[in-house]
Amino acid sequence: MYVPSSFAETDQSVLHQFIEQHSFATLITHRESEPFASHLPLLLDRDSGKQGQLLGHFAKANPQSKTTPHEQVLAIFHGPHAYISPTWYQAANTVPTWNYQAVHVYGRYSAIDDPNELKAVIEQTVTFYEAPAKTPWSMQNSDPDFIDQLMQGIVGFKIEIERIEGKFKLSQNHPVERREKVIKVLKEQRHDDSQAIAALMQSQLPR
Repeated sequence: MYVPSSFAETDQSVLHQFIEQHSFATLITHRESEPFASHLPLLLDRDSGKQGQLLGHFAKANPQSKTTPHEQVLAIFHGPHAYISPTWYQAANTVPTWNYQAVHVYGRYSAIDDPNELKAVIEQTVTFYEAPAKTPWSMQNSDPDFIDQLMQGIVGFKIEIERIEGKFKLSQNHPVERREKVIKVLKEQRHDDSQAIAALMQSQLPR
């Protein structure tokens, strides 16, 4: 990913938090001579290795479940984004752009062959996403035969993280007064992403 220094985020704890907050990722591998992508949730295990490990699963029918062991793969985590008009700066020689946050994770793929380990990953996934619910759904309360049947149709995997790139493009290359004008316009928009980008830009202003 092209990351100018003014937009680079290198703090691993910040990048890990971003991955956890925006865990529905795009996973890109190679299949024959073409790139292949799936959109799926990926859980972060911060304590595995130097930079962490990603855990996930495919439907067994997904061709990506045949990914070669130790193949280098790319997981893209997407944050909020918003169009920025040059008219908002109220300054000459400015152009349209897009503000956004994204994190790219590069790592080595391996399948989870142990059924018990795979089940543990699925339980961890369910627990993570059900946590905010008033009455969380649990695999423990479901028919074991039904769960076992579902488990037969999936393939689990791990990605050992080798490199993480973070790009948080929030108009840091513009003077504070221009950024404040952009924030003001974004706050007037109803789109959730515009509101989120405004809040992120606000948090980056000098105090």
